[in-house]
Amino acid sequence: MLKKWKLRQKFTAILLGILIFGLGLIAIAMGFILRSDTQNQITSQALILMETMNSVREYTSSQVKPELIDKIEVEFLPETIPAYSAREVFEGLRQNNLEYRNFFYKEATLNPSNLRDRADQFETKIVERFISNPNLKEIADFRSVSGGQLFFIARPIQIKKESCLQCHSTPEKAPPSLVERYGTKNGYGWKLNEIVGAQIISVPAQKVVSQARQSFVGIMIIISGVFISVILLVNYLLNQNVIRPLKRIVRVAEEVSVGNLNADFDELRQDEIGSLAEAFGRMKLSLSMAMNRLSKVNRPNDSNH
Repeated sequence: MLKKWKLRQKFTAILLGILIFGLGLIAIAMGFILRSDTQNQITSQALILMETMNSVREYTSSQVKPELIDKIEVEFLPETIPAYSAREVFEGLRQNNLEYRNFFYKEATLNPSNLRDRADQFETKIVERFISNPNLKEIADFRSVSGGQLFFIARPIQIKKESCLQCHSTPEKAPPSLVERYGTKNGYGWKLNEIVGAQIISVPAQKVVSQARQSFVGIMIIISGVFISVILLVNYLLNQNVIRPLKRIVRVAEEVSVGNLNADFDELRQDEIGSLAEAFGRMKLSLSMAMNRLSKVNRPNDSNH
């Protein structure tokens, strides 16, 4: 089929093939780069918040709780619990800043004292993964919710201090005010070094992903425009420098073939087209000389006749 195509059509088809192949490779590369950049951006945001909450927990444990130790023995104060403080600080951040309204922080626990910390079905699966694989220190992934996509980072909550068991071993050993507040059914039976939950922070990914997609589309449009401009430019140069001169040579050759030896190949160029025109010019000259010799040979015969 290609043999029937004209030169311009062949070049256009080749360039379009290069365009499609090149755009495919660029799309794959750009997609990988933008996905990686998007995830890094979201991960960085989530890690900052995660470390901030860890700082709140550490501050509560090392600074707040020792100052209130005397009151704790008389009355349970949830503000002295690191998980409670971190959750309250984060909720305050969400309520006071609209840009953080769709951010979420939770210390999801399988058997918590405070039922608001109970792990839901999704969070339970994460905790179970940490339990089944104690060497797993972090899980990061995307999840789809009704409001769009969320990116979450989860880390295991492991009981590493004996002091944690004062409130979570048995109801008898727990402070009476804690039992009075939360009851005797939940939050007990914890053991040292046991993984009881997961610290999970979720950040909205829809906006960042949407921006990445817009960037991807914009980049692809620009690259496509450049490719198309190159194709048009190549076609124009091909037409001006190759196709039109060849058509003139073909037209002159056709005139010479029917006996018009006055037609001239006027392609005065130094490239291959000029060389072709010179070759046709020499051929025309040779043909003209041959015809002149032939006419001279035939004249005596005509006179004798």
